[in-house]
Amino acid sequence: MNDLVNSNLNTLKQLHSIINQLDNNKLSNKTAEPYRSSIGSHVRHILDFYYCILFPENTIIDFTNRRRDEKVENCCISAKAYLNEITETLSNFEYNNKTELIVKDDLGLGVVTMTYTYDAVLSQANSHTIHHFAIINYIMNALNLKLEDSKFGYNPTTVIEERA
Repeated sequence: MNDLVNSNLNTLKQLHSIINQLDNNKLSNKTAEPYRSSIGSHVRHILDFYYCILFPENTIIDFTNRRRDEKVENCCISAKAYLNEITETLSNFEYNNKTELIVKDDLGLGVVTMTYTYDAVLSQANSHTIHHFAIINYIMNALNLKLEDSKFGYNPTTVIEERA
C-alpha cells in the first residue's frame, strides 16, 4: 500500500471516531447556522467522493454522479456501513499512477472533463475530506458536542505550524 492510500485511510479513521460518538439525532441535526447542514450530510458527501474514485463508471470518475443516499445522512448504522465499505475497498486499492484518468466535475460553470492521475485524485480526496472535517467540527461546536480529537478538521501542515 502506498503513502497516499495510507494517508487517506488515516484521515478516514478520524471519521470512525466521530460517527461512534453520535446518535441518529445528532448525525442528522440541521440546526447549526448559517447553512443548516448536518454532520451526516458531510459524512455522506465525503464518502460519495471516495465512492466515485473507487467505483468509476466505464473508467470515468464522475463527481457529478454521486450516490446521495439519505440513509447515510440520517442513520449511524448506514453511515458506518458505507464508511466500512469505502475503507475496506481503499485498503485493497492498487493502481498504476502512470494511467491517465478522465474526471468529470461541475466547477461552477457546468460539467468539465479533466485528465488526472490516481495520485492527484487521492490527494484531492484527502484535502477535500479534511475541508469537510472542518465544517463537521464547526457543526459539532454549534451543537455543543465535544470533539475527542483536537486536530480534527485541521490539515496536517497546520498542526505542524502550530507546534513550531
